[in-house]
Amino acid sequence: QVEMMESGGGSVQAGGSLRLSCGVSTYLYGRFCMAWFRRAPGNQREGVATIDSDGTTSYKDFAKGRFIISVDSAESTLYLQMNSLKPEDTAIYYCAAKSELCNGPNRLNFGGPGTQVTVSS
Repeated sequence: QVEMMESGGGSVQAGGSLRLSCGVSTYLYGRFCMAWFRRAPGNQREGVATIDSDGTTSYKDFAKGRFIISVDSAESTLYLQMNSLKPEDTAIYYCAAKSELCNGPNRLNFGGPGTQVTVSS
């Protein structure tokens, strides 16, 4: 089972930035999909952004124009650059992956404890 470890969370004021990282225990090669999700207090987990091995990215509306997802295959690391943070971005952020493109039929796999992001007004 692939293990993942998120890091980079912290406490920032509104308007600030954070860069999240997700280290993956396996080498990223061939086709894959990686994603960021988040869970705010009292809410269900929701998707944030995805990236395919071919570089195709997708963002939820709240992330468009503020967040940037990227992957370094050589380092087996997924990133999420978050800018112009808002208090409503406060959540635990998780990464997920699967060995096919994002539009494939299999579910994403989660393997890390998440990283806490807290944005104060």
